[in-house]
Amino acid sequence: MGKNLIEKITEKQLNPNVPEFRVGDTVVVGCKIKDFRNGKEVHRIQNFKGIVISRKNSGISETFTVRAVYSGVGVEKTFPIHSPNIDSIEVVKKGKVRRAKLYFLRERTKKYNIKERTNKEALKK
Repeated sequence: MGKNLIEKITEKQLNPNVPEFRVGDTVVVGCKIKDFRNGKEVHRIQNFKGIVISRKNSGISETFTVRAVYSGVGVEKTFPIHSPNIDSIEVVKKGKVRRAKLYFLRERTKKYNIKERTNKEALKK
């Protein structure tokens, strides 16, 4: 039997321009923001740069959490991967980690050093 109705609907809503990234990678996420200036609605893109600390779910409901430190304060944002409010996801640096979730970075006060993944390691997996 073919795909059911829910799979057909969600397949149309998936974003095909999502790059391949994993937990530990440093990414820049471009978010679409609505501003109101002089009574008019203005759209702009705001970048959020940080380390991916988790990825959850799959399909249309897949999300990822990015952590960054701004002015000494840790900030975490959770983004749906296939959201229309996400303009772009750019991988700045590929990280090599041995955990599926990097929640321990919340307790770290200093910058945590994540080794960079090489092309050989990326090809192995």
